[in-house]
Amino acid sequence: MSETTPAAISIVVPVHNEEGNVAELHREIVQVCEANGYTYEIIFADDGSRDRTWQIMQGLRPLTAIRLRKNFGQTAAMDAGIKQAQYPYIVTMDGDRQNDPADIPRLLQALEEQRVDIVSGWRKNRKDSFAKRFTSLGARMLRRVLINDGIHDSGCSLKVYKSDCFRGLTLYGEMHRFIPAILKIKGFTIGEIEVHHRPRTAGKTKYNWKRSVKGFLDMISVWFWEKYAVRPLHLLGGLGILALLLAFGVTGIGIGFYMARITLFRFFLPVLAAFLYITSLQLLIFGLMADMMAKSYFGTTKDTPYSVAEVQEQK
Repeated sequence: MSETTPAAISIVVPVHNEEGNVAELHREIVQVCEANGYTYEIIFADDGSRDRTWQIMQGLRPLTAIRLRKNFGQTAAMDAGIKQAQYPYIVTMDGDRQNDPADIPRLLQALEEQRVDIVSGWRKNRKDSFAKRFTSLGARMLRRVLINDGIHDSGCSLKVYKSDCFRGLTLYGEMHRFIPAILKIKGFTIGEIEVHHRPRTAGKTKYNWKRSVKGFLDMISVWFWEKYAVRPLHLLGGLGILALLLAFGVTGIGIGFYMARITLFRFFLPVLAAFLYITSLQLLIFGLMADMMAKSYFGTTKDTPYSVAEVQEQK
């Protein structure tokens, strides 16, 4: 991409029950792409909508329309759209029109200027309810402690990626929120710019406490994957050794109490020591099993714990 060569981009939008938004969002995207001379494709992935979203999508041109058989979730719809994308730059955004397509040129410009692989939007002035902003604030603080992807607003769907980011990557659960963190683990670089955030004018929000819980569990998964994907024995085995040392300590205290004829904790200490011995053994066994499973995973899939930037043959 350069000043003389307009970008070739794929715009991926997961939608669910957005009959009041898809047509206008499509019009806005087309307007931005045509005004900037992009080579582009628009991909809408309908995540099992129960309203007229799919019917409206079928009347839009140009559009690659994907329909999932049922409501699998936003991450699944986004993954389906990304796998369909064919251009070197992939833009993702929400289908509720709160993301502004007018920010797409700025994202692409930042990608070029910052020399990064991903540029994430930052909804600095969010137009959401207090409850939703409060929940997002708590999630952001927790995310910084666990995975620290280096951006302010991981939950903003408006992002641009180089297509290389998604080679061999499959999204699941609520992982769309943690794509930058996942890619950072693989060595990709991340930038960020402020983007507009508009109030919802049609449809209903899809966020609820269930998605928050799922997001938290997926955050734990990303943390574990970053720290211990290729060495789970270091975590589980380390905890097992700690439990074993505690068991030795409790055993020693118990023997000391017995020799001194102290009846305090007479029954409690042997039970605690036995529990710690069993726990240490279980953790060591689980660690060895997880280690073998990790080696099997990387040996039988196309995924790798690293990412190659380029290969040069110099003769």
